[in-house]
Amino acid sequence: MTVAADSAATAKGASPLRNRPAVRNLLESRALTPADLSMVLLVTAESAEREMPTTTVSKIPAIMRKCAEFGIRSVKLFAESTERDSTGEKALATDSLMVRAVRAAKEAVPEAAVMTEACLCSYTSDGVCYLTDRHGRPDIPATADVTARQAVIHAEAGADIVGPASMVLEVTGAVRRALDESGHEGVSVMPHVIFRSSLYDGFRLTMGATLKPGADREFQINPVQADQFVDAALRMEANGADMLLLEPALFTGDVLTKLRGLTRAPLFPFSVSGEYTTLSRLDAETGRRDVRRLVELFTMLKRAGAAASVTYAALDIARQLS
Repeated sequence: MTVAADSAATAKGASPLRNRPAVRNLLESRALTPADLSMVLLVTAESAEREMPTTTVSKIPAIMRKCAEFGIRSVKLFAESTERDSTGEKALATDSLMVRAVRAAKEAVPEAAVMTEACLCSYTSDGVCYLTDRHGRPDIPATADVTARQAVIHAEAGADIVGPASMVLEVTGAVRRALDESGHEGVSVMPHVIFRSSLYDGFRLTMGATLKPGADREFQINPVQADQFVDAALRMEANGADMLLLEPALFTGDVLTKLRGLTRAPLFPFSVSGEYTTLSRLDAETGRRDVRRLVELFTMLKRAGAAASVTYAALDIARQLS
């Protein structure tokens, strides 16, 4: 094509920014990379066929090395517990499944950032994320105390980032203070900021975190209340949060964009279990997972200001991107 013809084509409506592959490639600096993803691991005591993929402590080193090979720089750990009571203090065991999982991950790839969930839903008798008083009402001081001690145990095991997940606002400050007072000033706090959603059902069934009849996740935010979500996130930051986990990722595009203009704290959308099962598909013949829709979602979230997206499909996506 001559210069004159090139100009004529552009004049007819073809944008110079999109007309030539070389120019498109030059401008695609926001393309998704494996470094933009964090791998979710659901850790169970034994191998099990469940709603969502799980792993055991013995398998974590191989997964960590595979993540590092593909350029994934962090993992988010969740661990089940079969022991529950009304105090939630089973979360404080120094040989818990979470503690062993953190150690296995850090020993395998020390340079990887290991994130944990610090919550009580796997340790309370009724599956709620907070403790209750003798009248059945949320006991905020007790919840903050146990969660803070749980976070310190995660830090002592080697966690780089602890994630208070109860949505009880007072917990963030309690965790930050407990870490500082125990000599873990360098461990980051990344509380979960959560919209209520049925997209968590797969995770809850897998990890035994389903609520008993009559229980409620009352601190999670109604999806129509975007302002409450943003307010909760900013209050957590003011209370000591270093980073913020926003979930479910699929429903946080608007609040992510708003928060990006209000805070410099790194923002991590968490793509929860329902997103993994509905936006990706496993090919029974090849054994490969089609993650194209998730790639599109995480590209949008990166464009909106996400530091990285937390997803069960991180390795599947990294293989595709490579």
